[in-house]
Amino acid sequence: MDQASRLRTMVEDALRTGQETWSVAKERSLKDEMNELRVISVTSGKGGVGKTNVVANLALALCRLGKRVLILDADLGLGNMDVLLGLNPRYTIQHVLSGEKRLEEVILNVPAGFHLLPAASGIPELTDLTHAQRMFLLDEFDALHHFFDVLLIDTGAGISSNVMYFNFAAMEKLVVITNEPASLTDAYALIKVLANKYHQKKFRILINSAKSNREAEQIYKHLCVVVDRFLGSLSLDYLGWIPYDENVPKAVRRQQAVLDLFPLSKASKKFMEVAERLMSFSDHCEFDGDVKFFWQRLLKTAH
Repeated sequence: MDQASRLRTMVEDALRTGQETWSVAKERSLKDEMNELRVISVTSGKGGVGKTNVVANLALALCRLGKRVLILDADLGLGNMDVLLGLNPRYTIQHVLSGEKRLEEVILNVPAGFHLLPAASGIPELTDLTHAQRMFLLDEFDALHHFFDVLLIDTGAGISSNVMYFNFAAMEKLVVITNEPASLTDAYALIKVLANKYHQKKFRILINSAKSNREAEQIYKHLCVVVDRFLGSLSLDYLGWIPYDENVPKAVRRQQAVLDLFPLSKASKKFMEVAERLMSFSDHCEFDGDVKFFWQRLLKTAH
């Protein structure tokens, strides 16, 4: 079945079942055959740095810049993006792997304007999937990549194989750091593994929950000094910083993005600045920009 026929079938199925799946922009989708999807992993050395919250707000900011955004909750066993956004998905990626649902039936419309592929609890990590399951996911993602401009991958924290695979596969790696010694140390460890084992040389750095621009720049410079001393010439692009803002935990408690709930807050304004800066990078495309290539890289390393 060609792309046009598949799209028509998908729309007809969605209308017939009345399920809340992702919305299809019919007037744009068939015109976007050559759309270049940016695949960006958002990662951290340790948990507790606000990474998932960064992903949610960055997705909303990109939407406000006119981008079509899909979040992949890549912490397949302990995903919590749906909880952060106050969602209760009926289906997750587990239902796709089991053959019960198609990928387009699992992707959620988030009221804020972006889309989410929710993770599940208790399914095998990606490297434990069978070859047939991997090929199935490859085909599913390849059929959808024309409908989005940006795929944000919310990885798990740490340096587990699952985290490494998703970071290796993404075109761009965005590392979130806070002003905590453990955060800086673990971010360095993450970059070290990706550089030495997976030969990754380019990283974006975002400082979260900083008290001032000066503090954020000091954290970034400290990381650069350590990386340059022990790892050699890597590219660490400073993406910017998100200030400590009491509105952020308020929004988390209300299960909404701070940019949606408090659009004029300090943090919200910075999220918009970071999104604009991210879109301004012209050297993002190191690899072929489609999801099929993303998954092929992932599957190649999983054997």
